[in-house]
Amino acid sequence: MSSMTISQLAKAADVGVETVRYYQRRGLLPTPALPGGSIRRYDQNVLSRLRFVKRAQALGFSLDEIAELLDLDEHEDRTLARQIASEKLIRIEAQIEQLQSMKQALAELVICCAHGSEAQPCPILHTLAHPDEPADQL
Repeated sequence: MSSMTISQLAKAADVGVETVRYYQRRGLLPTPALPGGSIRRYDQNVLSRLRFVKRAQALGFSLDEIAELLDLDEHEDRTLARQIASEKLIRIEAQIEQLQSMKQALAELVICCAHGSEAQPCPILHTLAHPDEPADQL
């Protein structure tokens, strides 16, 4: 397709039309001129850019970070791109550590609940209601 309507562009990138419009408002995608009251047409470059945005989102980049990446030249800005990606990787690793801690805490509560006395309050609900009291003392 050399020239697409917004709905064809959205379908080709597997996104909704409103997503395309939102990305245009955010400045991630250009908004083509409206030739004499006709329909806006999008070319392959816009489709490539839209797919770039979706791939970057899949890697965890925010729209602000994606805007920064889109401003880079793939031949001249390798160092800056690596820096941005490295910083993102550090944040992802911190999120993974936080999720691992959450997983461990929740697993311990599930075990306490499964093996605790029925006469005692549910450790899960009790811990959520009273976070300063240790669940293992129930």
